[in-house]
Amino acid sequence: MSARHEHGSETAAAGRGRGQGQGHGHGHAVNAAADRKLLSGALALIVGFMIAEVIVGLAAGSLALVTDAAHMLTDAIAIALALLAIRLAAKPPRGGFTYGFKRVEILSAQANGITLLLLAVYFVYEAINRLIHPPEVQGALVLITGLVGIVVNLLATWLISKANRSSLNVEGAFQHILNDLFAFIATAIAGLVVLLTGFARADAIAAFVVAVLMLKAGIGLVRDSGRIFLEAAPAAIDPQALGAELCAVDGVVEVHDLHVWEITSGEPAASAHILVAEGLDCHQIRIRIEEVFAERHQLTHSTLQVDHATAGLAEHCTDSHGVVHRSPTTAGQAPDPASPAH
Repeated sequence: MSARHEHGSETAAAGRGRGQGQGHGHGHAVNAAADRKLLSGALALIVGFMIAEVIVGLAAGSLALVTDAAHMLTDAIAIALALLAIRLAAKPPRGGFTYGFKRVEILSAQANGITLLLLAVYFVYEAINRLIHPPEVQGALVLITGLVGIVVNLLATWLISKANRSSLNVEGAFQHILNDLFAFIATAIAGLVVLLTGFARADAIAAFVVAVLMLKAGIGLVRDSGRIFLEAAPAAIDPQALGAELCAVDGVVEVHDLHVWEITSGEPAASAHILVAEGLDCHQIRIRIEEVFAERHQLTHSTLQVDHATAGLAEHCTDSHGVVHRSPTTAGQAPDPASPAH
């Protein structure tokens, strides 16, 4: 019989590894209460200016201002959902929700990304119509509103940049407002062009710029949230390379059922079945593997099943998922590349 050991905890080595991240781990210095205050301040700025911008945009006949206001609406929704996610994520796991509600932020990020994409398509359509039939645009109002928008977005961006951007929702809101900053610059330039030259189509061209920024942000949010929902490996971790790396640990014979995913943004996890050479200390090898996870990949939550590779055990997982990784020195065999699962 083989010795079987299962483990799933955050070790001291994992904690040290987490500190080596780039500001996107659980050890972020800003606590949830401070994050809520920063996000609430940014939300108040965005909502207040958004209402004023809609009024001025309609009065000035500026599509660029209305598109900016719509983009800011999605920003406001993103920040509001981020605030909700912070509260829900703080709730402990219970009942069937074994991870708690940490993926609420991913749901809101995906919804926000889809909304951005739909709005972008609509505003591209409207901009094309205005290029063909340009309406009268009051350049002075557009210019003034654009300049004020630059100031408001600079302040809102600064506030959110101080919050915990390991959250995909918070990072998405930050990127949106940063994009808004560039959009307001384009709007102000359009207003100046209309004011000085009377070229009304400059407003529609600025609207195109805003729509492109919407598309960029929306695609990024949908892609990143989709990867988490599909439980794909984090972009910074290659499972194939990780499997080979684990097989290089002294005493490891085989690694299979290796899975790497994200519970929520910035919170990766892994599980694997590890076979080690007969007679070696499974616990010491497990600790070394956890150190590899934490120190090299900032992966601080793992569940490992560790067994001795007794005769015939290496083939016992007839339905293992993914690639089977074997040590090149197993039983004196020649180097064997990762083979398909059984």
